[in-house]
Amino acid sequence: MKKRPIGRRPRIEALPSKAQAPNQRWATDLCRVWAGRDGWASLALVIDCHTRELLGWHLSRTGRATTASAALELALIARFGTLGRVSVPFLLRSDNGLVFTSRKYTALVRSYGLQQEFITPHCPQQNDMVERVIRSLKEQCVHRHLFETLQHASRVISNWIAFYNHRRPHQALKMKTPAEAFALAA
Repeated sequence: MKKRPIGRRPRIEALPSKAQAPNQRWATDLCRVWAGRDGWASLALVIDCHTRELLGWHLSRTGRATTASAALELALIARFGTLGRVSVPFLLRSDNGLVFTSRKYTALVRSYGLQQEFITPHCPQQNDMVERVIRSLKEQCVHRHLFETLQHASRVISNWIAFYNHRRPHQALKMKTPAEAFALAA
């Protein structure tokens, strides 16, 4: 078994994941979803901490770096219309999971010009926005459906994310949807 290299990771100082404008800080995390015949699946999410918009997500059978990478790339395409280095670097916050600290994922994040920041271990409240989205997704979508397959889960989750971004007002956004918040900030 290979030992994980020990090194300094850029930690945050118990600061909330708020941002003053879109594309200043994004947050990402993984959660598990039961997909019926296909068993447990991993869902990676990427959220903009200012607009609370769910920009990218990917559901797969494995919770590897490729799952998180796919969600990040979909977020970049959703926000910027293309893949490539961002014109103004911003922060991407995550926990210290193996997926987010893997060589493959950290290299991908750097290649797009993003700066990774990791929460303090055992302090999920430092990644509160994405954790809250996961809770809402599970309460309002995942726990209300009995998914038959991974494909069925993907379809239902996709519909909920569209509802979340475009039709569900947020108290923290003064009863605007994430899409409205982005349009007003842009």
